[in-house]
Amino acid sequence: MAELGKKYCVYCLAEVSSLRFRCTECADIELCPDCFSAGAEIGPHRRWHGYQLVDGGRFTLWGAEAEGGWSSREEQLLLDAIEQFGFGNWEDMAAHVGASRTPQEVMEHYVSMYIHGNLGKACIPDTIPNRVTDHTCPSGGPLSPSLTTPLPPLDISVAEQQQLGYMPLRDDYEIEYDQDAETLISGLSVNYDDDDVEIELKRAHVDMYVRKLKERQRRKNIARDYNLVPAFLGKDKKDKEKAPKRKITKEEKELRLKLRPLYQFMSCKEFEDFFENMHKERILRAKIRELQRYRRNGITKMEESAEYEAARHKREKRKENKNIAGSKRGKEDGKEGEFAAIENLPGFELLSDREKVLCSSLNLSPARYVTVKTIIIKDHLQKRQGIPSKSRLPSYLDKVLKKRILNFLTESGWISRDAS
Repeated sequence: MAELGKKYCVYCLAEVSSLRFRCTECADIELCPDCFSAGAEIGPHRRWHGYQLVDGGRFTLWGAEAEGGWSSREEQLLLDAIEQFGFGNWEDMAAHVGASRTPQEVMEHYVSMYIHGNLGKACIPDTIPNRVTDHTCPSGGPLSPSLTTPLPPLDISVAEQQQLGYMPLRDDYEIEYDQDAETLISGLSVNYDDDDVEIELKRAHVDMYVRKLKERQRRKNIARDYNLVPAFLGKDKKDKEKAPKRKITKEEKELRLKLRPLYQFMSCKEFEDFFENMHKERILRAKIRELQRYRRNGITKMEESAEYEAARHKREKRKENKNIAGSKRGKEDGKEGEFAAIENLPGFELLSDREKVLCSSLNLSPARYVTVKTIIIKDHLQKRQGIPSKSRLPSYLDKVLKKRILNFLTESGWISRDAS
């Protein structure tokens, strides 16, 4: 007697509890897949009768040896999920299949069986005809990879990110270049009653916005290429210390500043190569001038140039020593002759070097200068103490001399600028 709860094929008596084919025209006729595929007929049943697939949901499509033991019901749920959620949404697909399957298992099973398996090889051709070609890259349009492909995020700490307002996952800043650029298109909408002028105006707004996006991305690329962010954070100094290069002279620094507008037209490597080539050009020009000088002096071999340079260095050294000695003598003679007109007058020894120069230039005797200086300083002190005073300067002191002496005393700190 057959066990209760089990189903058997009426033709070969094999167990068909998991999967069987039931005839919709004959009563109690259920066949196993083998007998059904062979066209078995028994009693009133004929092979062309309608049938119904009765699935217990426990058999596997890929056989018992398939990895994971996926049942037919799970396979059906998987195919429904791939159609509903799309390829790649493995978490949603796993939730649809059931709690017993993880997103990783769902992905591995679908890829191995339906893509790389026999079913995928039979259904997916090696070369797909009429594949759409991307024509946006050469023109650099708004959807080209030059704008849509993100740059790698900056290698900076969290504190530095907060300082810059930098969002690494989006490679954006809280405050971008032309922050209000999105206002051009934020209120745009296409209406059915728009005329041609309104449509062209909206297109112009979109074109302006795309241009602003390009300029924003261009500035980001320049900042990334020339390491402007590490320079702002002070990291470039450490990198320069780690990687020593030739020392840049003051003239080269000034030339680099003059050539800075070229940064927007050249990459960092191109600019460095250009600048290095200019340095090599200067060296070659100097070498050519040196060789031409050797030729003018009758030197035709490099061995003779060392002897010539040593002799030239000695001549220049002797000439320099003579010039220094002559300048020293000239200064001493000049000092002695400069104060010759007043050095024998009384009060000369009381003057400083600057006062001696002043008296000599004004042709004023030291005694008269000391008298005027004393009167001016005394009046200044009385005014600071609130004592009314009426300065009585000597008659030989005209306005020009008074102004020169007041300016000198003010610059020397004897009196304040207000008093002068």
